[in-house]
Amino acid sequence: MKAVIFHQYGDTEVLQYADVEKPQIKSDQLLVKVYASSVNPIDWKIRKGMLKVLTGNRFPMVLGFDVSGEVVELGEKVTHYKKGDLIYAHLAQLTKGTYAEYAAVSAQAAAFKPNAITHEQAAATPLAALTALQAFRDQGKIQQGQKVLINGASGGVGTFAVQIAKVMGAEVTGVCSEKNLELVKTLGADSVIDYTQQEFTKDVAKYDIIFDVVGDRSLSQCKQVLQPQGVYITTQPTPASLPQIFLTLLSPGQKAKLIVMRSSGKDLQYLKNLIEVGKVRPVIDQVYPLSEVAAAHAYSEHGHAVGKIAISVAS
Repeated sequence: MKAVIFHQYGDTEVLQYADVEKPQIKSDQLLVKVYASSVNPIDWKIRKGMLKVLTGNRFPMVLGFDVSGEVVELGEKVTHYKKGDLIYAHLAQLTKGTYAEYAAVSAQAAAFKPNAITHEQAAATPLAALTALQAFRDQGKIQQGQKVLINGASGGVGTFAVQIAKVMGAEVTGVCSEKNLELVKTLGADSVIDYTQQEFTKDVAKYDIIFDVVGDRSLSQCKQVLQPQGVYITTQPTPASLPQIFLTLLSPGQKAKLIVMRSSGKDLQYLKNLIEVGKVRPVIDQVYPLSEVAAAHAYSEHGHAVGKIAISVAS
């Protein structure tokens, strides 16, 4: 099968479109014919060696965490699916991914693909939407009527975060650039802030949850705009955020938390329902063919994608 692989860490030129063996599945896995995948920042961070403490040097590596496709083979312990089912999923493993024509997918991590959206839209959903859902539900313990601010509201996680927070009954403020203000409003934000014109950490407004998708703020910077019992959630474990996360575990008042998303077929089923009733929609900036993953990585790395970058693998 065709796949995008790399034999050493580095810039985009290390990525190769090559022939590799089809993956062998375990008893609790599905072999999925990949119709689409997507690019997430973790992909190019792994490629550059930024996470080598986790990924090691087991080359060649195949990246890609998100998948939408068709079940073509089942492990002997799998009972919930059959050949021909269309599924979407987020892979739990780090280095045997979905930038390929076939992928091994844990049955527990999969859910039936949402109807009425494309495979590219479905593949754009898992990692980003699961991150937003689990951040608000599990880390923020979000409640109806709370005020939520999302820093980075027009990005991959941010576009889902705006919609999911609204589904959960929050009053949502989105922070993004001027060119994306209207998009964020159409996703349901009650108010928007252009970060080039206004610094949200110096406002008079107070929020119950601040979700820093960009990861360029800290709890100390957000203290004055966070309620006394408010929660600051970040996607980035930075030198500034990690000590604060630990310290606030031990003291009352404001909390700093790190969202570490986990694969969950159950959560994807919940998101499928939201998508099918029109309460959540994936936002896609660009679609690249599998052979052009390097270009997709380069586009992602510049940091200004609106919504997600999808990879089209098979029609």
